[in-house]
Amino acid sequence: MPRPTSPEIRVKKWDAGDWTDASDSVVTEEPLQLMLDGEPLSVVMRTPGNDIELALGLLYAEGVARSLDAIKQIRISAEAGETAAGVDVDPSIVDSNTIDVHLTAAPRRRPERSMISSSACGVCGAVLIEDLRRDLAVLEGGPAVDTRLLPSLVDRLRSGQGVFERTGGLHASGLFTPSGELICVREDVGRHNALDKVVGWLLLQHGLPARDTVLVVSGRAGYEIVQKSITAGIPVLAAVGAPSSLAVALSREFHQTLVGFLRDNRFNVYAAPERLMP
Repeated sequence: MPRPTSPEIRVKKWDAGDWTDASDSVVTEEPLQLMLDGEPLSVVMRTPGNDIELALGLLYAEGVARSLDAIKQIRISAEAGETAAGVDVDPSIVDSNTIDVHLTAAPRRRPERSMISSSACGVCGAVLIEDLRRDLAVLEGGPAVDTRLLPSLVDRLRSGQGVFERTGGLHASGLFTPSGELICVREDVGRHNALDKVVGWLLLQHGLPARDTVLVVSGRAGYEIVQKSITAGIPVLAAVGAPSSLAVALSREFHQTLVGFLRDNRFNVYAAPERLMP
């Protein structure tokens, strides 16, 4: 059985001067050892679940594997209870926090930086920012999106966050059609992990690059979110929180529509506003 993502624990609760005993749901956070061809590549702090998508999305963003044809086999623990259509999945690894991706040939690019990351930052250990930009391409075209539709996407994203409703402790990334239909939503303690899971799902669905989509993220739009979404070909990114200066600069350079502070029927547009219809 897969491990629960929101186990119940006993807590002491203080409320207006009174102590009570209560149960509370907390988010599971565990390290995932990512192996490449049997060799350690990265340790990622994440919420267990959709680990295959997470690994594939991370390798896609890193430029290591950009198609399913590059994947020979994925070894994972049977405890994870995961399968993936079109990929040979071997559930023989003993450690439930290890995944080993084997390629059909030498990787198209070996990561030239430490890939040790935490749940807070998807580019920790980067030697050069330019190393993360080398595979990015300017996003031409893309959908026209009704500006009045954007605020409603936050509620639609929240409706797909089952674990967040129980814990209040997870980030989410949701992929939508230009008309607002939810295509895929993934949750994780790390905002960039949630996006990697979405991109991994797209890779398994042969849906990359995702040129006709809108991405909504529950937290802020940092550099790592913008970099990963541009790599996936996503032309419109909307964040509930604030963008960083580097995220804005990258969005403008690669012509990605970047929306921030998407809440309460208002938002700011930081880059490429022409995709938003009045």
